[in-house]
Parts: sequence; structure tokens; C-alpha cells
Amino acid sequence: MPSMLDAVVVGAGPNGLTAAAELARRGFAVEVFEAQETVGGGARTEELTLPGFRHDPCSAVHPLGIGSPAFDAMPLARHGLEWLQPELALAHPFPDGTAAVLTGSVGESAMSLGARDAGAYRRLVAPYLGHWDTLAQDFLRTPWDGLPRDPYRWVRFGLDALQPASLLSRRFGGAKARGLFAGLAAHAIAPTSGPATGGVALLFALAAHEKGWPVPRGGSQAISDALASYIREQGGAIRTGTEVKRLDELPPARAYVFDTSPTALARIAGLGHAYRGYRYGASCFKIDYALSGPVPWTAEDARRAGTVHIGPTAGEIDAALTAAVTGRDPSVPFLIAAQPSLVDPSRAPEGRHVFWVYGHVPSGWEGDATDVIERQLERFAPGFRDLVLARAVAGPPELARRNANYVGGDIACGAFSGLQTVLRPKLARVPYATAHPAVFLCSSATPPGPGVHGMSGHHAAKAVWRRLRAA
Repeated sequence: MPSMLDAVVVGAGPNGLTAAAELARRGFAVEVFEAQETVGGGARTEELTLPGFRHDPCSAVHPLGIGSPAFDAMPLARHGLEWLQPELALAHPFPDGTAAVLTGSVGESAMSLGARDAGAYRRLVAPYLGHWDTLAQDFLRTPWDGLPRDPYRWVRFGLDALQPASLLSRRFGGAKARGLFAGLAAHAIAPTSGPATGGVALLFALAAHEKGWPVPRGGSQAISDALASYIREQGGAIRTGTEVKRLDELPPARAYVFDTSPTALARIAGLGHAYRGYRYGASCFKIDYALSGPVPWTAEDARRAGTVHIGPTAGEIDAALTAAVTGRDPSVPFLIAAQPSLVDPSRAPEGRHVFWVYGHVPSGWEGDATDVIERQLERFAPGFRDLVLARAVAGPPELARRNANYVGGDIACGAFSGLQTVLRPKLARVPYATAHPAVFLCSSATPPGPGVHGMSGHHAAKAVWRRLRAA
């Protein structure tokens, strides 16, 4: 390494690793510092319960990862990343034993909503089908970076996307379609009446049809390991087990890029109250299970899906999210569950399974939601508890301990509400730049926001290399 680095990246989550890879492959001298003993951030895989059961402590299913323009531009497959597609991307079961589904087939997905709403669903997604590549680049872009590639479709999508999910779903008459749409919008961790929640739902639906909702073979760690391998191939260096508390602890560099929360960045870089107005959102209560067999869903389709949403109605889902955001204990939670070992047997011993589920709780909540979560699971999968060999439980304090970016247990690193829905971390022409000319932010607190897609790191790296080349 040269005596003066071009860039130092703090935090080896997907965005920090993407920023480092983007800079290294353009010839800049880069070094990454990570506090944990392994790279990964929100994309890790560990044996949390029993030997041989490999769990994803944070993210598990990656519809925006397989469709990421940043990841597509790198040879990650050559570095070990392999995507595995379940038979069904998503199942949303109902008490009568049926389920709405999302698959690569729009027709199959639409018909699962019932004849009453099949046509309305087709009409909603039809304008965007076959245009994922440009839509993803435009939706996952930052406004300062020129014009959209497909202005017409970007404007049309924006008119739908800015609506609350509860408003956009009024085109549906039945409970199944409205429930499915509310479940998709719930990934924003905000009430479905909030602005732009319709865009979250629509994007996830389109991703299922165009790219699928895959898991990486071996677990989410494979994404991080592939990025780290590519960085090293390009001449970059990575130091793990090195916590950074002050900027002057880092080696001399022309730029410092932080894959941290805005709060941590301000503390480490000495920026005072630069982000005092930034708000963090509700949290999650997550359970990783080692199971003796597959989950006994009443709905047959749920037994074939990589992801299962457990609501079931739009009203029930919105009530659960509203309770979490307004600080109330969970009673009937909306659950997001993943079944990676259905498609990747390497994740568990033969005949066994790993299972991942979370519900929403208030920020910093210190209660135990195990019972209410398992009662909800038993409602749609009677006998579930009989299969449990071991469980690893993580409420907001444990989530924050696992990943310092999850302030108060907020896995989105920032509330999806008000102006912060579209202006993260604050109003600025270049949201990755800070008051310090050599310090940049690249975490999911910056556009385009949460998800393992690396696009925040990609855009931050672009701001860095423009600054370095101008200098």
C-alpha cells in the first residue's frame, strides 16, 4: 500500500464493500476497516443455534441483490456468489388454507388473487414488465446523478410509487390482493398509509416477476465474501477486528467513506450535531430456528415458497406496523419469514431445516415477542412448535449489538416517514458528502436506502472518485 491511500472505507457491510470495490477497480488505493471479525454487516451467515445449522442473522432473501446494477457490473459469480431461486418467490397464506403467491409468471400470480382482482393486478404491473434493467437503475439512483435512463417509465412509476400502499391497493376489491400488497409494503417498516409505501410494494412485486427472490448458496455471507474477494483481486486491503472510534486512528487518505449510521459518522469524524435531525424507526424481533423438518403450513403454496408473509389482511398488517411505530407492544404481529433450506440443503443437516422470522416492535423494545410470534405461526402452520430443535432470539438490543448501524434495532438505518422517505440523510445536493470535504457517508441511510443492493455504496463511490479526480 502507498504511504497515502486514496480512500479508507469504515464498515464492511454490503455498501462499504461495494464502495471499496468500485474505487479499487478504478485504480484507487483502498483499505477497508471493519469492527467485527468477519466482513458482512447485514449480510452474514453464522451457526446461531446448533452445529451444522447456518443462519442469516440479518438479511436472507435478496430480490434487490440479484437485480442490483452495482452487483451486475462486478464478476461476483467468479468470486463464489451463486443465486438459488425457490419454486415460488413469495406466499401469503390465508386462514382458509389458500395463499396468494408471487412467481416469475404474472398470470399465475394474478390468478392466485382470485378472478375479481386478477385483471387489476395485471394492469398495475404491465407497464413495467420487461423493463427491470432501466427501472432498477432509475429507481435505485440518486437525483443528482443526471437524467433517468427511461424518463417516461420513471415518471409513470413515480406516480404510482409516491402513493401510500393503502391508496394504491384500492384498485383491488378482494382481501387477498389487498393483503398481499400490504405485506409487500410492510418491508418499509411503516404504516401502509404512509407516502411512497406503494412504491415499495410495487418494486418488490416487479422484482419477483423479473428477477425472483433468491437466496445465495451457503447464505448471505456469500455476497459479502464475493465482494471482499473482488476488492482484494483489485489490490484493495481489508482489516477486520478493528473498531474505529476517531478519524485520527485511520491511516492518511484523500477520502474517508463511512458505511455507518449518520450518528456514528458524526461522532467518529467530529462533525458535532450535523445529523441531529435524523430519525431512526421502529425495530424488529427476530427468531432463527433449527427445525427437525419443513414448516407444516396449511397452505400448500407456502411449503414451496422461499419467503412467506403472515398477516393475513391489510387491516391486520397495518395495525401491527402502526403499533410498532407508535411504541406499543406487539399483540398480533405481521411476520416476514424465510425458508432458505428449501432450496439450499447445505444450510442444515440432512432432513433438517433453518427458518427465519421477524415481527415489528418499537425502537429499543426490551420485551420478549417469542410467544406472540409462535402463536401467529401456529395459526397458519399447526404443529410448528413440535419441530423446534433450537431457537436464537434477537430483539432490538441484540440486533443493535450484532450491527452498530441498527440504531435502536432499526434494520433500515432510518425511519421511512415524512421527508426522510425521499431525502436521506438530509436535504443536500450530494447526500453522500458531508461538511468535511474528505468525509463521505455510504450506508443505507443514504439514497436509495435499505436493502442488500450496494447502490448506496456505488453512488457514494462515484461522488468520491469525482472529488478525487477534480483534485
